[in-house]
Amino acid sequence: MASEEQIDDVSIGGDVIRLGQFLKFAGLIDSGGDAKEAIIDGYVLVNGEADRRRGRQLHDGDIVSFEGRSARVRP
Repeated sequence: MASEEQIDDVSIGGDVIRLGQFLKFAGLIDSGGDAKEAIIDGYVLVNGEADRRRGRQLHDGDIVSFEGRSARVRP
């Protein structure tokens, strides 16, 4: 049986954060340029679906995944 994917809770200190910012803040991606490319290329999932909008606003409970790692937005 495959183990369930671990999801890290990441407190953003507010109500909303943009996808590109959250990728860096959560440590899923190192730089803004890398985040932009990964998002545009469709490699970043938000709540299980590819989202190509770097400026997408994330809210409490949204789950962002990239290269087998996931992080949940928390205020």
